[in-house]
Amino acid sequence: MKSYLAKISLFIIIVAFIGSCNSIKRVKESEQLLINNNLIVDGEKSNDPDALSQMYQKPNSRILGYPLRLNIYNAAGVDPDSVFTAWLDRDPTRRERLYRRYSEKQVEEMRSYKVGFNNWLKKIGEAPVIIDEKKTKKTTNRLKVYYQNKGYFNAKARYEVISSEQKKRASIDYTIVKGNPYFIDSLQVVIKSPDLDSIYNLHKDKSLVKQGKQYNTADFYNERERLTVLFRNSGIYNFQLNSIKPTVGIDSITPDYKLPTLIKINNLQERKQDTIVEKPYKVHRIKKVNIYTDNTFANSRSEYIDSVTYNEYTIYSNEKLRFRPKAITDAIFVHPGDVYRDNDRTLTYKHISNLRTFKYPNIQYKYDTDSLTDLVTDIYLSPLKKFSLGFDIDVTHSNIQDYGFSFSTSLLSRNVFRGAETLEISARGTLGASKDLADSEDQFFNISEIGADIRLNFPRFFFPFNTDKIIPKYMLPTTVLSLGTSVQQNIGLDRQTFTGLIRYNWTPSKKNTFNLELFNVQFIRNLNTSNYFNVYTSSYDRLNEVAQNSNYIADDASLDIALGETDQFIEDVVNNAFSVTADQLSTVLSVEQRQFRLTQDNLIASSKINFLHNNKENISDNTFFQFRTELEFAGNFLSAIANVTKLDKNARGKYELFGVQYSQYIKTEFDYIKHWEISAKQDVLAFRSFFGIAIPYGNSDNIPFARSYFGGGSNDNRAWSAYQLGPGRSASLLDFNEANLKLAFNVEYRFDLVGSFKGAFFADAGNIWNVFDDIGDKDREFNGFSSLQDIALGTGFGIRYDFSFFVLRFDTGFKTYDPAYPIGNRWFNDYNFGNAVYNIGINYPF
Repeated sequence: MKSYLAKISLFIIIVAFIGSCNSIKRVKESEQLLINNNLIVDGEKSNDPDALSQMYQKPNSRILGYPLRLNIYNAAGVDPDSVFTAWLDRDPTRRERLYRRYSEKQVEEMRSYKVGFNNWLKKIGEAPVIIDEKKTKKTTNRLKVYYQNKGYFNAKARYEVISSEQKKRASIDYTIVKGNPYFIDSLQVVIKSPDLDSIYNLHKDKSLVKQGKQYNTADFYNERERLTVLFRNSGIYNFQLNSIKPTVGIDSITPDYKLPTLIKINNLQERKQDTIVEKPYKVHRIKKVNIYTDNTFANSRSEYIDSVTYNEYTIYSNEKLRFRPKAITDAIFVHPGDVYRDNDRTLTYKHISNLRTFKYPNIQYKYDTDSLTDLVTDIYLSPLKKFSLGFDIDVTHSNIQDYGFSFSTSLLSRNVFRGAETLEISARGTLGASKDLADSEDQFFNISEIGADIRLNFPRFFFPFNTDKIIPKYMLPTTVLSLGTSVQQNIGLDRQTFTGLIRYNWTPSKKNTFNLELFNVQFIRNLNTSNYFNVYTSSYDRLNEVAQNSNYIADDASLDIALGETDQFIEDVVNNAFSVTADQLSTVLSVEQRQFRLTQDNLIASSKINFLHNNKENISDNTFFQFRTELEFAGNFLSAIANVTKLDKNARGKYELFGVQYSQYIKTEFDYIKHWEISAKQDVLAFRSFFGIAIPYGNSDNIPFARSYFGGGSNDNRAWSAYQLGPGRSASLLDFNEANLKLAFNVEYRFDLVGSFKGAFFADAGNIWNVFDDIGDKDREFNGFSSLQDIALGTGFGIRYDFSFFVLRFDTGFKTYDPAYPIGNRWFNDYNFGNAVYNIGINYPF
């Protein structure tokens, strides 16, 4: 399959290159290829994207100035079926010879393949855009109307076709003379219904149509939408958009460019038989709310045998009610006695769906039999099955594994305590891949992990006191209680992990989300600590070099890891049982410190709050920004306990709980992402900046490996492999380089290539450093602004394939500025394909 795709890609590149000198291959002598549209407004060239989008014809797309898709289209034959037939008949004996050798059916398959491949080239290519006089005139008129809608009623437009010096190519200049703009002069608002008039006057300061403002047709459309939303959220249940009739006195244009304006809001018009009846709009109120909890087709004609009234709601059930009334009414925002609001219905839809207990609800309104303004609300709920079983496959990435495939299954139980709670029990298994630095012949999949989790979700805050006044229910408050365990066998030390957390989530608005982990406990137990020097070979090499140079062993000998000679050598040096130089002692102590840090068990008890703001409107919105910040405290609660209960201390003077030194630190992160759509072809410029720091204190001198930062990899600086960048200018001496301070900046230009294939050019900058911890290596430490010269820069390009539900990404990164080299010799040292880093990723990196 890979070979096939490679050949197809190579073929496309070759034919495109050959055809590059013949972009006008399909352009007839009497035709001209459109190469550019120029918009000139009042004598100056304009790049107004809205105005440019009015054009019916646009030049063929280009990638770095090259018309790739046009030339692919030109590579296709005009009539491949006839060409193939002519080729068969050109030699009188060819058809008979081919039939005898391949059979008639196989020859026809050859014809089908040629025709199919030709059609494929046309499909992924792009036909030449030939200048069409009718479309050019339509564009000119459309541009004139565009500026008239902006208030330039006297705008004039013309076009001119400018032939290029190159044969059969031309540009079109569209020239616009806007003239003077018109402004809204007198503004009169006439509203027939008294209830509407009262609502309008309360909010008229927010009107988009104002006296003295330049005329813009869009303002009138938007004002109609604003008023419709306002009225339908202020009790006007049956308000109709077409009741709003704006009128602009264009026929009475005055020399002073001022327009008299009238906004008229008529009464409700209803058809009764053959007559149109007019009546004023009235504010409607909700008189009663009925909730039907088991609305199914099977129950559609059954009698309701159970009902209960709770907080003025009436809840019905065909069987004994399985839900606590409060669990249901907390998700209902339509309240008896309130005025009708569209927003209340929308919120109810959203919150009921968020319970994960019912299908999408059906909410209906009808008039009360005794009133023309009171409404009865019927809410029909269709419960989901009590239990559901799911399977999932994920692509994963963790601190140790570069790539992994996770297979999981889960059992979901709904309405566990009759309060719409959900209980989820899941099991998972992972196969992962990571380069084994201790084994040059390791298999690709050399990591395995199995784990199980139990999670209980509450559709409210599970708290000792009522929090509705602090975080109202419209913010979708939820609580998650979770316990989990996993056992990982990998190229490293292997480990067993136990986790438990209490997390609160709420969404104040569509764009803002908060997560609060009130308590998160993680215990990490290393199972194979004796394998340390087999995994971290850089530590072993440094130790072995000291042993050789100090004559602890012969120059041609090596410390035997299996016999424990490495640990014995460290013990002898630290206890002064063997004499070494000061530099050698520093090296041994550094190795011992890192070995202790990476082999010790970790107990992390933390609290964390996370805030996310994302102003992306929908999946097609390519101009948006996202900001995320996080603050985490670890070990403070355990320190308070330690002081009171006087926990035991280890040899390093640190408190231990159950024989494990707990971690204490503060950690914060700031992550900002910004996307710009920079052309009508939906090319995107994406930018990301990241800052993170974790500061140990109290019971810790450093940050646990699981909470530290690393540089490099498919979602970071793509010119370096994961864990191979930094810290600082230390030249990545360790096997897995990590630190507690990180800066990262990324910029990426994304563009369409062919079909579902996308392209990208990127630049990644950043590094990691040690700060405020027990690492004493100056090359790894952050020392203020002077350390910013150690920010690494990687540049490169990537290919993506969009499967709609996910994007497969392949990136090639080149080391452009490498801080591992001396200052003055850091640019373009390894800037070649031989030293490039190739990354495979799922979805976009940011």
